[in-house]
Amino acid sequence: MDVKTAAIQVLQQAGTELHAKDIAEQIMAAGLWQSGGKTPDATVSARLYSDIKNNGDKSPFVKVGPQTFALRDSAEIPSGAEPVPAFVEDTPKPPSVNAGFSFTDCAQKVLEEFGGKKPMHYKEITEKALQKGWLVTGGKTPEATMYAQVITEIKRQQKRGERPRFVQHGRGYVGLSQWMGRGLAFQIEQHNHQVRKVLRERLLAMKPGEFEELISQLLAEMGFEMVEVTKLSGDGGIDVRGTLVVGDVVRIKMAVQVKKWKLKNNIQAPVVQQVRGSLGAHEQGLIITTSDFSAGAIKEAAQTDKTPIALMNGDQLVMLLMEHGIGVHRSTPDLFEIDEEFGTVMK
Repeated sequence: MDVKTAAIQVLQQAGTELHAKDIAEQIMAAGLWQSGGKTPDATVSARLYSDIKNNGDKSPFVKVGPQTFALRDSAEIPSGAEPVPAFVEDTPKPPSVNAGFSFTDCAQKVLEEFGGKKPMHYKEITEKALQKGWLVTGGKTPEATMYAQVITEIKRQQKRGERPRFVQHGRGYVGLSQWMGRGLAFQIEQHNHQVRKVLRERLLAMKPGEFEELISQLLAEMGFEMVEVTKLSGDGGIDVRGTLVVGDVVRIKMAVQVKKWKLKNNIQAPVVQQVRGSLGAHEQGLIITTSDFSAGAIKEAAQTDKTPIALMNGDQLVMLLMEHGIGVHRSTPDLFEIDEEFGTVMK
């Protein structure tokens, strides 16, 4: 039985709200679910919060306190409960629902609420995130993880020509770039934003075979080996196969389908199902598109009881191309320019 179903059964029997620790203990004691991790209560809290965040008022759960949950239709839900509305792209996440954010999202929230436009030490940031219940982690060194992830994000965004949301101030202190004003860094980001737009337009102008060859080049730069374009059509099956190699130790066979679709033509769930059905033995799937994915496609790809399918949308594709210097070049360490020959010599 999965965590969600087990939690529903336990909350129904309890008839009142329960802390995630109590839910975890009861479902494990009843043999409804078992966890090999050291912090099953953190797993339960993250799963239930994720269900609330993804499904809004359609979720069977409501968060009534820090890591405390009840059933939405239960008569025992306290009057102070704060149900989470369904999220849409332009609806901000309510600040009252705070568990289960990523380390970097927690860092941003702490700096915005407690920083006062001044840098904070990463240890203080981590402490505040844990106190507020925003950070759910079973790791023994959350401070080190926090700092490592913030620094990694800064370097990666710089490499992609983005304006990092964090700024290092030395000796472990971190601030937000939005506090720095609209100086040179802002102008560079505006320029690179236009470069990303042009690069995406050139991708859409490519012929299907050219686009698939481009994807195979990107995969090779990302660490794939034995990359092979399987056919010249991007529709109806697997287009590229390869093996992702991590540190000469981990080897993952990947089957890739590419979709050069216009921006408003999002990938739907049946495409994800088709890719999953086309996988060979021990393969995982990846769909790369110049457009985006519907909510149904994202949900289908994340099914825990099925072979995982990774999704790369147009924004992520353009960022990775820039990160690996495909179709662009750096005129300065942070300023990108379009390679004028890109997207023209292939035609």
